[in-house]
Amino acid sequence: MTHRRKKACQACVAFLVAALVFLSAPLPARAAGLTIEEEKKLGREIYEKLEKANALSKNQKVVDYVRKIGAQILVRQQRVPFDFTFNVINSSAINAFATPGGYIYIFRGLITLAENESELASVMAHEIAHANARHINAMIEKSQKLNAAALAGVIAGALLGGGSGAAGAAVAMGTMAGVQTMSLQYSRENEEEADRYGMGYLAAAGYDPKSMVDFMRLMRRHEFYSNLVPSYFLTHPGTSDRIRYLDNLLEARYTAKGKESIVGGFRRIQIEMLMEERNLEPVQARFRDELKKNPSDVNALYGLAVVQAKMGQTREADANIRAALRLAPEDPEILRDAGIIVYLAGDYPEAARFLRKAYQLNDADEETVLYLGKAYEQAGDYFTALELYRKALSMGMADDQICYGLATAYGQLNNPGESHYWFGTYFKKKKKKDSALFHYRAALGQFPSDSDRAREIRQEIETLQKPAEKPPVQYDPRNPGRSRRVP
Repeated sequence: MTHRRKKACQACVAFLVAALVFLSAPLPARAAGLTIEEEKKLGREIYEKLEKANALSKNQKVVDYVRKIGAQILVRQQRVPFDFTFNVINSSAINAFATPGGYIYIFRGLITLAENESELASVMAHEIAHANARHINAMIEKSQKLNAAALAGVIAGALLGGGSGAAGAAVAMGTMAGVQTMSLQYSRENEEEADRYGMGYLAAAGYDPKSMVDFMRLMRRHEFYSNLVPSYFLTHPGTSDRIRYLDNLLEARYTAKGKESIVGGFRRIQIEMLMEERNLEPVQARFRDELKKNPSDVNALYGLAVVQAKMGQTREADANIRAALRLAPEDPEILRDAGIIVYLAGDYPEAARFLRKAYQLNDADEETVLYLGKAYEQAGDYFTALELYRKALSMGMADDQICYGLATAYGQLNNPGESHYWFGTYFKKKKKKDSALFHYRAALGQFPSDSDRAREIRQEIETLQKPAEKPPVQYDPRNPGRSRRVP
């Protein structure tokens, strides 16, 4: 496994303002809304900015899971204005939003709060409905005083749902002079429409429409017990009225019960996300509480073992992962992490036993391949280790441990050229320039000068030897006699 609530509202405000401030310049002044193509362009620019700011989750397993749910919701919709894109924001805030052009973002904290897949799908269906109805565009059309400089503020307000937090953020940007706060929030009509269509999307996709109300009530409980208002409440006003409205919809129209799970594996996705929390003590307490309620909860045992391993509680992690295995002996993820836990404890034969079985059940799991290679290397079987490292590399795994493993395995197999090359690549990834150059130069003499590997090594050396570019100098209006370097 890749071991990887607010100050959340304030943090989200600051973060998204920073991410969107660049949008005010390129767009022309307008009193009308955006065309479909302009929405797509704007949505793409927001996505690229979020990506550049390293705000999007790189956990491909989680991103793929969210995208599968999105596809499940969209499959029954015949008329949509956009090609939708779903991504996960790597933040513990309990939030979700739609941007122009069909871009839907779900925050990590919302995934960990939901109790099942259908609840998560309900939020996504609501946001898809906002995008399909082009509610952000409608807000722009209503804001007759807006010009190009204020447009980014309106978008930020739409994303953040209005209210004083978003208005304060927009004012801080210096773009909202003369613009009414009502421009920064979805109207009650917007929310009711998104709820109505969202519940319809949810039911048509096969999910339980009641989960939309269940999730709202879950957030209510969270607010009561934690004394924190989930940011999704702040971005979606009038929650009490909306719950009553949705209850009436359920009774009048959506009486059939749908499924809680269609894609499957929701609890494991939650574990993936919980492992990315900076403070793991509350995560550990959460799994312990779940086990008090149900000592045979295999996912709670598994999650507890993984978090204990990450916290260095090796003995406790070993005991809990083995307890999970007794309940689910053919589970490839539990087998994989049992192998990793005992590998890190130094029991390499036992690690290989768990990892071989995990590999037999799923030979496409990158970490299973990597750690099985490491176990074989520790056992002295360098040929098999090398084969597994190569497979991990071919799977697109960009882990520096693969480079190190390849380097050591080639060295043991008396291939100094490839050994030095992979040590060079390992140190380059570690940003240790001098060590990388040493190994690349040592590798260069081991290959024919006209070979592809030699040409690749020369390119790496040339790139590493280039002087670092200095940041551009920018005039500082606060200090007319001084300039400063852009960080």
